[in-house]
Amino acid sequence: MIIETQISTNENIMHFYPENGLNVKKGGEYSDAKTLRKSPLAEKIFDLGEVEAIIITPDCISVTKKSSTDWQFLKPQILAEIMDFLASGAQIAVEDESLDEEEIVRRVNALIEARIRPAIQKDGGNIELRSYKDGIVYVEMQGKCVGCPHAQQTLKDGVEKLLKTYIPEIKAVEKYEE
Repeated sequence: MIIETQISTNENIMHFYPENGLNVKKGGEYSDAKTLRKSPLAEKIFDLGEVEAIIITPDCISVTKKSSTDWQFLKPQILAEIMDFLASGAQIAVEDESLDEEEIVRRVNALIEARIRPAIQKDGGNIELRSYKDGIVYVEMQGKCVGCPHAQQTLKDGVEKLLKTYIPEIKAVEKYEE
């Protein structure tokens, strides 16, 4: 089994990409006892210690480590847990049929932190979640994104598409207006 890894622009986050993806519909963020009960895989990784949060999507497992820990020691342990778990064929996550608003906001923030912000920061910009209401996510584009002629395209073709893919409750992503 091949699992590719990639360090995020945030050096405390590493992405693990199993070659055949992951058998989950939505995935989720796991960072406390309540959420960990919903994913046996996340629970096993969290039990290694020195892990603050885990995001599981259909194609990736993103692990946030404590800043005091070195990837040199933690990465091999995480890889072993993922390989053993996937080889077992066990269910990765218990899927909820519907999410409450708090969980939607938590998942939006997790995806922004792990997947969206690093891509936008590569071009000198930034993105912040400002609010969520009735299926609409309102974000503020910052840095070089302000005034950029491609910001609206990034918002709709990039951010909105990604969020709607992983969180079906999202209807649209709009620019935050004060």
